[in-house]
Amino acid sequence: MAVRFVNNNAGVVLAMCRTVLLVFIAVLVLASADQNQSGLKVEKLYVPEVCDAKSKIGDQLTMHYTGTLVDGTKFDSSLDRDQPFTFQLGVGQVIKGWDEGLVDMCVGEKRKLTIPPELGYGEKGAGNVIPGGATLLFEVELINISDSPPTANVFKEIDSDHDNQLSREEVSEYLRKQMIEAEKGSGGDSEEVKKIMADHDKLVEEIFQHEDKDKNGFISHDEFSGPKHDEL
Repeated sequence: MAVRFVNNNAGVVLAMCRTVLLVFIAVLVLASADQNQSGLKVEKLYVPEVCDAKSKIGDQLTMHYTGTLVDGTKFDSSLDRDQPFTFQLGVGQVIKGWDEGLVDMCVGEKRKLTIPPELGYGEKGAGNVIPGGATLLFEVELINISDSPPTANVFKEIDSDHDNQLSREEVSEYLRKQMIEAEKGSGGDSEEVKKIMADHDKLVEEIFQHEDKDKNGFISHDEFSGPKHDEL
């Protein structure tokens, strides 16, 4: 599962758990391709003749997508569930390759994203489905663009003692609450949520490996890559 989250706040935690937290580039002509300095490749497969609005940072996007590895192995698809995925663009709710590769997109447009590891799940991968160092291929279709509500200050929500840094205990408790909420929202039928809850301690350590840049045992406001406000 590469980019599908249960809800906005739980989605942030799920993204962090997968060591990404959590595709701005390129205006391309139909069926053309561009490769930026980050290694992200964006191909326009279809562009509608009428395009009244294009996606921009902060928009709420609703997408269909299919994700595969370079060998053709499919690791996730919203089409298989017949359920499009909705997220806010450019605020860290999805992998960086999506935040960068889905800007200036028309409703109805289809793209293919080739995402290098550094804009996906890095050298650690994600669970058992995405190996470390994997290049990801996504075919995506933009279904809808809407205005987004104000971004949640997830850092503040996790920082229960208000000391402007996150301890393992705070992250663990926040993660536990979000997963319980997500399980209730899914009616208790989500195998993904159950697996994450079972791997709770391991996921907390993965979050700290990714976020605790100076390895002092705490995640500072500057280090935290999830949604936050500039003010503390």
